[in-house]
This record gives sequence, C-alpha cells and structure tokens, in this order.
Amino acid sequence: MRPDHDLRRKVIRQWMLLPRSQRRTMEQAEEFAAKVLAANTFGPGHIEPHLRVMGWLSSRIVKG
Repeated sequence: MRPDHDLRRKVIRQWMLLPRSQRRTMEQAEEFAAKVLAANTFGPGHIEPHLRVMGWLSSRIVKG
C-alpha cells in the first residue's frame, strides 16, 4: 500500500465535510492544502507534497 494512503483518505474526508460554499474554488483548495501540509508529515514520493494534496482535492472542488 502507498505510504500516504491513510492520510489521503483523512484529507479527502475533511475536505468533503466542509460546506459546499467553502470548497468551490482552487484558492480555497490551496488554503486547505496549506493547512494540511502544516499539520502533517508526508512519506517519500515522486511528487512534491503540495502538488500531491492538490491532486487529491482537484476532482472534488464543487463546480457551480
């Protein structure tokens, strides 16, 4: 299993618990990702942690 699998699940769950109005824009996702990075340590990977978190959130940003 990938090293950050449990962290990924936790981050996505926290994101989805936010009200829709707080997860509409990339800017909101960037702010959320910064908080995630400050509160967690990431295992080794080929992708920078910030880009990894943004990848997890990008398909879950509410459109419209």
